Amino acid sequence: MRRLSLLAAALAAASSLIAPGSAAAAPTGCTASEADIFAPAAPLSGANGELLACRTVTLPHVPGDIPMNAYQVRYVSSDLRGKKVPVTGFVAVPKAAWTKSTHRPTVAFNPGTLGSGSQCAFSKQMTGAYQDAYEGDQIAAFLKAGFAVAATDGMGYVNGGVHTYMIGQNAGHSLLDIVRTSRQIPGGTLNTQGQVAISGYSEGGAASLWAAQVAASYAPELKVVGAAAGGVPGDLKLTAAKLNGGPFAGFLADAVVGLHEAYPALPFDELMNDTGRKAVADVKANCLFGTLGAFLGKKIESFTTAGYSLEALYALKDPAGNSWGQAVEEQKLGVGIGGRFSFAKWKIDFPTFQYRGALEEIIPVETQEETRRLYCKAGIPTQFKNDYLGEHLLTDGMAKNDVTAWISDRFAGKWMIGNCPLF
Repeated sequence: MRRLSLLAAALAAASSLIAPGSAAAAPTGCTASEADIFAPAAPLSGANGELLACRTVTLPHVPGDIPMNAYQVRYVSSDLRGKKVPVTGFVAVPKAAWTKSTHRPTVAFNPGTLGSGSQCAFSKQMTGAYQDAYEGDQIAAFLKAGFAVAATDGMGYVNGGVHTYMIGQNAGHSLLDIVRTSRQIPGGTLNTQGQVAISGYSEGGAASLWAAQVAASYAPELKVVGAAAGGVPGDLKLTAAKLNGGPFAGFLADAVVGLHEAYPALPFDELMNDTGRKAVADVKANCLFGTLGAFLGKKIESFTTAGYSLEALYALKDPAGNSWGQAVEEQKLGVGIGGRFSFAKWKIDFPTFQYRGALEEIIPVETQEETRRLYCKAGIPTQFKNDYLGEHLLTDGMAKNDVTAWISDRFAGKWMIGNCPLF
């Protein structure tokens, strides 16, 4: 008996050394701690979307007291180079029975910009550690409609990580993989045959369209029926030029740090002056409004010893000859897309709903119109609405009922008539 006791103790000690991010067995219950969910990254070998850890939670910042089962999760995803990384988020399933089809559908959701500090993760904020998140009403609208919600935090919110803000494939992979994860919740009710819609606004809008673009190649088994994307920064160069030196320069700072994290070989640290080094620390420490306050009116030229402009930075190259400009261009939406039977790099065989506010003041209207044009040119059925009477942030809330209704129609199999221009 003593030998058995010693063996059991040894096995228990060994299992405690397996990090939540390693290739451990799938959890048999959602009993992880928040520390387990956000533990530092460790080597991974699991399948994309594999559930690594989960915990039962409530979502006090989703209004309406909607009866639901909710879980914070840690799961496997892949970055733009195919490296396995841990990602976090939450899954919420209404308790009310779903009666409109055989299997309850799921909305894959990416929030708008929340900031790059570890405390800003969407799932942390919705589960009670509120900073300045603003997407609770949209989550509530989906749940009231009976949809399950699989909401990703995005890559880089585990402890010691850096959010890869605005990196297209990273965002798209994270968003699709949490749908896979949602179907592995111990005792959960979501079925692999359930339909999927993708949704997001601003940063989340870009993530939504990136998920749409990579879905056929990255997650072909998912039954995606549509993608709703609002306030989309489709062209980061155009967006950066507008943000630089303005009241919303914090978004540009987030993007620069996110690009550096995703493309670490590009020159960065060696370019910085003291102001630049403090700027990087500010990005990594702050959530949305803290970042906007820290960078109000700041110009990119003030952060480097050589005073590089955006155009000068784009020309700088890593030892392999890849430039900052190329890295930025790789995030442009609508490039290389086509329908299911096309020879395009990214094949999309479902419709999109793209929208913006009439008083948009942050994301250039030109890039939002151009993203719509590129989708239409590629033959992707697209509805576009650009007359919400709000600026950037207000439009997110103004559109929530339209987004929910549009997704509901896709789940119901209704035909969508796009409004692409004839010429």
